[in-house]
Amino acid sequence: MRLLVLDYFLKQDSAVSLSDLEAYFDYSDRTTLFRTLKTFEGKGLLHKINDGHTTAYALCMEDCSEEQHIDSHIHFCCECCKKIFCLTKVKTPKIKMPSHFEMEKLDIVAHGLCGECAKLRE
Repeated sequence: MRLLVLDYFLKQDSAVSLSDLEAYFDYSDRTTLFRTLKTFEGKGLLHKINDGHTTAYALCMEDCSEEQHIDSHIHFCCECCKKIFCLTKVKTPKIKMPSHFEMEKLDIVAHGLCGECAKLRE
């Protein structure tokens, strides 16, 4: 099952939710799929994205590992089709935190229309 899920992720151009996986792998149960996602996340293969409504997963960058996720990029959520895209070429800004805070991760999710949905609105 893990190989099938990994193959599925390799073919995607946007992030995938647990519901997406359930719909695609209708012969598998939710628990197996969820455990697969958590295992992949723990091994540095996937990173989790939360757009405020949905949790989705996308393939990690090559530099990610079990010890550290290095997915410092912006995620884009299309308000029309609801797909979430990793904008790996757009890095998150450096933010200077007050001395008594230690930031471990910065998540930025931009919302708008993806290229396909923007064309449909024209």
